[in-house]
Amino acid sequence: MGKLIWHELSRYISLTASIYAVWASFWGFFFRKFFWDFIGGTLRSPGGLQPSPKVAIFITIIVKFPIVQIVTMVLGFLILALEYPIPILKGTAIHRSIALRVVLLIIQAAGTVLFYQGTNAALWSLIAAMFYIRALTLREKMEEAKRNKGQVGQV
Repeated sequence: MGKLIWHELSRYISLTASIYAVWASFWGFFFRKFFWDFIGGTLRSPGGLQPSPKVAIFITIIVKFPIVQIVTMVLGFLILALEYPIPILKGTAIHRSIALRVVLLIIQAAGTVLFYQGTNAALWSLIAAMFYIRALTLREKMEEAKRNKGQVGQV
């Protein structure tokens, strides 16, 4: 059998999670709901669960103004441009950096877990980040890094 290449598996999961994050952000524009509104909320008879006043900042940046959805969508497109590299990034140090991908995926997970539609994207982003961390601990190198070894200044 072959040897599992962790950064390739992580790349595919990251692509899927980022596409899901962009799609969830799109739907988050139309159906705005703060996912954690049930914590500390008040149950009212003719109105259902009312969020706690302590989470007013999240209601503002998710429900009233979709700031979190916009940031998540931009970050999802950025990760997609990094994972399925656009020509300007292909072969650069940014494209070869596994640590940068881990950081971006954790930030994406932190953003998508806030709104209702993005919870699955948050889960898969964390799984991809964990697999990238596994690739880092095994000292895996990306194929582009192996090909560019010894070539100074060429992109």
